[in-house]
Amino acid sequence: MARYLIRAGVVLSEIALGFALRPEWTEAAFYGLAVALIVLLSFRSASVAFVAALVLMSLAGPGYVLLLFAGWHAGRAVVSRIETVAVIGAITGAVAGQLVMLAGKPDLMLLAFVVLPVVAGRYVAQHRRLVESLEDNNRQLRQGQEILAEQERLRERLRIARDMHDSLGHRLSLVSVQAAALEVAGLPSRQRAAIQNLAGSARSAMDELYELIGALRTDGLAPLSPSRAIAAIPSLVAQIRASGVPVTLHQHGSVRTVLPGCEESAYRVVEEGLTNAAKHAPGQPVTVEVAWEPDALIVTVANPSPPGAPQRATAGHGLLGLSERVSLAGGFLDHRLHDGQFRLAAMLPVPPQPAAEEPRTGRRRLVTVGIAVAFLIFGLLQASLVMGVKS
Repeated sequence: MARYLIRAGVVLSEIALGFALRPEWTEAAFYGLAVALIVLLSFRSASVAFVAALVLMSLAGPGYVLLLFAGWHAGRAVVSRIETVAVIGAITGAVAGQLVMLAGKPDLMLLAFVVLPVVAGRYVAQHRRLVESLEDNNRQLRQGQEILAEQERLRERLRIARDMHDSLGHRLSLVSVQAAALEVAGLPSRQRAAIQNLAGSARSAMDELYELIGALRTDGLAPLSPSRAIAAIPSLVAQIRASGVPVTLHQHGSVRTVLPGCEESAYRVVEEGLTNAAKHAPGQPVTVEVAWEPDALIVTVANPSPPGAPQRATAGHGLLGLSERVSLAGGFLDHRLHDGQFRLAAMLPVPPQPAAEEPRTGRRRLVTVGIAVAFLIFGLLQASLVMGVKS
């Protein structure tokens, strides 16, 4: 829009100057038409428009605004050698003609309104191209750095996957095999139940480990397993309770659909809280609460902390990793020891329930209301006029 306004201003300015310098209406009209054609020609070729402006200057006298406009755009738009030669030739011819007409004396006005705009436009165009070239080089460098970083990240993922498979995988396999051997051994019922729980935990750990290794090797996210969803929290609590930890589960609110990241984060909060409770406060009762709020899911694990128990906030990397997981899911994690009770709580976002759509008003009803309002206003105006006449 701005370029059209600038061109219109050039045409109007030259027409005004033409009327001031040429009292003849016919001559001024032809001059204004020529200026308008040159300005329109600048849309197609700035160099040709500049040459035409110099020709018009030689025939009808200098048009300063037009020369500034055409010279500036010619300097900015010149790209090919042919255009450069045409512009230089036009300037040379104009300067030579002025020298001949003025008996060898240079015209400073010609330099100011012809040469300087071309040079300035050329400088701006070169600066713009240089900046674009630098930006393009910087963009290519950033892309190269991102590719190298991605390659390094993939190599590190593969290394971690190999190390986990070779070390942790073999050890868990050994535990699973030994637990399976004890399951079929002739043990008392109480020990058999404990061994079955141990074997089930080992097999679940093996499954999760291989899912994680597969995700690391394929550069993707491990798919959410039903065994790590919010619906699996009661079974997790039952499993921990079967191992001898007194756990109570409370659930409030209506269950809603959440993102997969929130699903696994909520499960991991309960899992970490129960594991820490069994490790740092064995035999103490644990309370798990899952509360569905209108816009959040609050998961809390609380248990009494015996005197002299270590501070679990700095006991390892489990709570740190859990906090990072919850943050990536869009929530936050809080853990603290208060009044002899350790409390682990996480708040996770839940999409709001869609509001019921308002009933749409029919088009006929809208038209009827509009006509009624129009007649009401018309009647009030008529009544006010009648009351004014009577008074």
